[in-house]
Amino acid sequence: MTDSQYQGRSARRDGRPERPRQTDVLISGGGIAGLTAAAAFGSAGYAVICVDPAPQVTEAEAPGADLRTTALLQPARALLRRAGVWDRLLPHASALRVMRIVDAGGEEAAPRATCDFESRDLSEDTPFGWNFPNWLLRRELLARLNELPHVTLLPGTATRDVLTREAHAHVTLSQGAPVRARLLIAADGRESRVREALGITARVTRYGQKALTFAVGHDRPHDNVSTEVHRTGGPFTLVPLPDHEGRPRSAVVWMESGPEAQRLASLDVAEFEALMTERSAGVLGPLRLIGPRGLWPIVSQIAERLTAQRSALIAEAAHVVPPIGAQGLNMSIGDIALLLDLALESGGDPGSDDVLDAYQRRRWPELRARVAGVDLLNRASMAGAPILRDGRLKGLELIHGLAPVRTGLMRLGLGAGAEAPGGEATDSSAKKEGGAPVG
Repeated sequence: MTDSQYQGRSARRDGRPERPRQTDVLISGGGIAGLTAAAAFGSAGYAVICVDPAPQVTEAEAPGADLRTTALLQPARALLRRAGVWDRLLPHASALRVMRIVDAGGEEAAPRATCDFESRDLSEDTPFGWNFPNWLLRRELLARLNELPHVTLLPGTATRDVLTREAHAHVTLSQGAPVRARLLIAADGRESRVREALGITARVTRYGQKALTFAVGHDRPHDNVSTEVHRTGGPFTLVPLPDHEGRPRSAVVWMESGPEAQRLASLDVAEFEALMTERSAGVLGPLRLIGPRGLWPIVSQIAERLTAQRSALIAEAAHVVPPIGAQGLNMSIGDIALLLDLALESGGDPGSDDVLDAYQRRRWPELRARVAGVDLLNRASMAGAPILRDGRLKGLELIHGLAPVRTGLMRLGLGAGAEAPGGEATDSSAKKEGGAPVG
């Protein structure tokens, strides 16, 4: 059903309010995490309504397109298969087989240590993950939602008010009839209106950093290696993209102090290209800017709790981390997988107290630990004093040189659901393939 069909329907012709629509799950937020949740719960047979105030932009050239990229790590594949979207995504994937960390913290911006963390140490055939443009993820998720008869997407529609009761959450929208849902999922971002309405606070850590995001072309092949170059201010990360017209390309996230990032964003192309090539320590040769530059604030954030009556927080409504180690969206997919598993295991009501209590108990401690771990990594990457940069170098060399520690950290970075040799996921989410329609 299209958004236009809901225009002007907030009240009946006699002036009385419309009767609420009934659904199993209402998802507030139609970003990548919200759309993934809609596909996952819809594929499991639940009736789903997903609302978002913004239009859905699904072409790279369109105004407002999200030109960033996201690396989906091994455990994400199991949930995306269950959601019926993985086969759509795979032809567009750039495999990530090596995570390379380059320390360039000496007097010159040149590599003084290079440490490779290789996926073959965990599984001969399975890469760490796969990189995708965000606009493409959105496009393929929307195509999947169009196949699901129990899913209704309402772009251009915002969540206005939330009132929870023992049996349902009553949600008022910016247009159309209100909705009564057995489970309300907040996926509406770091400034979540739903989280605020539920009275849940969030602890925020600000670093004084911003991230520049853009794409580059280069002559040297990336060989499916994701490279983080550490010097000061934060990492300079190059993530593989598919070749374009036979030329290698990568996505870049360049973290710097806020004023420096803003200065860099305002430079002309020639000067910017010279500086970004220097900051990359030349690992892929001269870099050429492709397309516009984005600028994003860097914070850490975690909600004080993940649930309220008939409601659950996921994704950036629940947690935000700096873009290090591809944790952000992968943590969000972990939220969705657990919440769906618990709903299916309950045998019925997806928003029951038992489901939500288990989600809080099992998910929040892991999220707290992961947010704290990424915080430490980011602070280490920001080091400016030579003695701190030398300490970072020694720590990196020590970790990389001890095989058990190296592989243990790789598994930790992938998450508890990392795939075992042979490509089979070890978490429970991979063992369920949907469920019967609910109520």
